[in-house]
Amino acid sequence: MLSAIVGINWGDEGKGRMVDLLSASYDIVVRYQGGNNAGHTVVNDRGRFILNLLPSGILREETLNVMGPGMVIDPEHLCGEIQRLREGGIHVTPDHLRISDRATICMPYHKLLDCLEEDRLRDKKFGSTRRGIAPVYADKYMKKTLRMGDLFQRDSLPGKLRDLMEWKNLTIHGAYGHDPISPEDMLAWLDTYAMPLLPYICDTSKLLTDAAAESKNILFEAQLGVLRDIDFGIYPYTSSSSTIAAYAPIGAGIPQLHLDESIGIMKAYSSCVGEGPFTCEMFGDEAERLREAGGEYGAATGRPRRVGGFDVVASRYGARMQGATCIALTKLDVLSYLDRIPVCVAYDIHGERTEEFPAGDRLAVAKPIYEYKEGWMCDISACRSFDQLPAPAQNYVRFLENSVGVPFRYVSVGFRRDDYIQMD
Repeated sequence: MLSAIVGINWGDEGKGRMVDLLSASYDIVVRYQGGNNAGHTVVNDRGRFILNLLPSGILREETLNVMGPGMVIDPEHLCGEIQRLREGGIHVTPDHLRISDRATICMPYHKLLDCLEEDRLRDKKFGSTRRGIAPVYADKYMKKTLRMGDLFQRDSLPGKLRDLMEWKNLTIHGAYGHDPISPEDMLAWLDTYAMPLLPYICDTSKLLTDAAAESKNILFEAQLGVLRDIDFGIYPYTSSSSTIAAYAPIGAGIPQLHLDESIGIMKAYSSCVGEGPFTCEMFGDEAERLREAGGEYGAATGRPRRVGGFDVVASRYGARMQGATCIALTKLDVLSYLDRIPVCVAYDIHGERTEEFPAGDRLAVAKPIYEYKEGWMCDISACRSFDQLPAPAQNYVRFLENSVGVPFRYVSVGFRRDDYIQMD
């Protein structure tokens, strides 16, 4: 079985929690794109963990975790993440984690360039996490990066770094006026943070091909959601990688294989970190109450998330782009304080109603058209079957399911690993 867990909306839908839950049924969990610019928060019987780079299956000792060739990896951040897990009693070993030799290294100068450009843009900034993701992906496609496998050739690194820094300093120093970056400093950084990762690095494409031939169950974990995809998202306010399920086998290094299912994750309301159009956004006290109820602060940055009612238009589009075969609805319990629940069922664009997700300037001027659903005003965290939910909660779930057009398989009713309902 090859399955992908992917985001339907703007990211932060609760994918990490679902990977942690479902990984019990899989032999291998693979991150196939992105870097440490987003986080997955997992709460289980071992504690509360925030993962930026490591696959969420890392919290299960029996599960092999793979960081695929489609990722961009900051070794300094990864070493820190591994150390924090060890402090929490989670021991990460090469038997537990594999890193693709084709994954791209995110260097300190990529983070510097990210910051310099966001500062230059000022009030026109893209809302970057300033972790170097756009610059490193740009360099990857210009074929001017180091990859994890290059670390095995320590003797050739000084020459490669000299060539790279001669080129990058044309921008860092020549365009932005920052002090030039020394290749010697970059080599020392690699020696400190990247070289300790050598035991984890291997040809993960062969590893996964062999695993699939042995009928191992493989779960692909996405970062962010459709609306942050470089091609299908709210461009240019997107990430720099492909977040969709169809890319999972490619980013994992096994493009010859095909997914058996795509599990789409979406919240019972909407949230968004960063800049860009967010049609259903709430403001003021209404937004603050929802933000506090849902703990809506970025796992990677701590930034307050923008929040709003469930967006049918965006979610239906996201489910289609992900080829979702089923849906896991998260954070239904967060809405328990509301007596009326807003749902954005369509957009108004220049006075015309549309139920199709637009792009470009049309999305920027779209206004939400709301319907209100009856709230249930009680604690539902102990519910473990659909019929245990109060009738208004059942009606709300069924309305969302029918509106999106994909069957719901899981409904989350709390933050713990087992606080969920499996639908019939």
